[in-house]
Amino acid sequence: MNHTYVVIMAGGVGTRFWPFSRTSYPKQFHDVLGTGRTLLQQTADRFEGICPPSHIYIVTSDKYKDLCQQQLPQLTDDQVLCEPVARNTAPCVAYACYKILQKDPLANIIVAPADHIILKEEAFRDTIRTALAATEGKDVLVTLGIQPSRPDTGYGYIQYIAEPSADGSDEKVKKVKTFTEKPHLELAQQFVESGEFVWNAGIFVWNAASIRKAFEQYLPETAEIFAEGDDLYYSDKEEAFVHKAYSLCKSVSIDNGIMEKADNVYVVLSDFGWSDLGTWKSLYEVSDKSDNLNVIDGHILLYDTKNCIIKTPKDRLVVVNGLDGYIVAEYDNVLMICRKDEEQKVKEFVADAKERGNEFV
Repeated sequence: MNHTYVVIMAGGVGTRFWPFSRTSYPKQFHDVLGTGRTLLQQTADRFEGICPPSHIYIVTSDKYKDLCQQQLPQLTDDQVLCEPVARNTAPCVAYACYKILQKDPLANIIVAPADHIILKEEAFRDTIRTALAATEGKDVLVTLGIQPSRPDTGYGYIQYIAEPSADGSDEKVKKVKTFTEKPHLELAQQFVESGEFVWNAGIFVWNAASIRKAFEQYLPETAEIFAEGDDLYYSDKEEAFVHKAYSLCKSVSIDNGIMEKADNVYVVLSDFGWSDLGTWKSLYEVSDKSDNLNVIDGHILLYDTKNCIIKTPKDRLVVVNGLDGYIVAEYDNVLMICRKDEEQKVKEFVADAKERGNEFV
């Protein structure tokens, strides 16, 4: 019997990817790369051969339930878990893992965000299999770590112990020493130069019993809340229970709440063409570029323009002249033109646009 399950976290709004990512239609439901599959669909496709479709669970906001079911029609109602309010990733993980545990006490669970890009799919599957072998029947929590290509300040970093493990397990699986949330540039440079750090990909693997034990130890209030649902998951009382549970939950990430505190955390050293696609710049970096280093998606005429990412509606002719290093993005009723190296201002733009009306965000 296959005891492998996948939990896809698909509830975020992806503000830094505005105006494409909107509250009503976040980026995970878009075909961002122009492949004919949305990010959510690509994420589900990636686990083909790892687990059966009946073992894939999506955790999302109740306002995106219909979008999830349209894009992944193979999922039953029981496989689409709806959060009444956003409470960060720890409650999301607890809900899914506690529910799966009721169905299969031997469950081995992968938790992955819905909006990441992975260019080397086979290498990714091999890495996942390595992680699943490490967690099967063992009390360990595993995260995937990406070999850093630059001192990026937008990612969390994981420091690992380089020596081979005493039990002779896979050499790619290393004991974690420390987690560091997004460091400043100087520290990021030191991390990369030391060769002891990897980027935290935010993809986790553990068995259901181990993650439940970790919640009981490090987030006991959250553990107590979701344990009360043990007899209610997969019943008509689940929805009412979940509404009550989330009203009691604190907002906390799985990284801060458990991974940074636990002493049984391991990292699998990984290289599978990963990007968390958090920003326009990250989309630019993973996209095919023209001779002038432009990334274009739309009906576009370019003159004397280079190093730009331009994504506009197909039914509108867009003419651009004389730009170097810009984001030009139009979606629905918003057009944004912003220097690529100032993309951190997008959050500011969203806050100001909200004051003009909710239809812009």
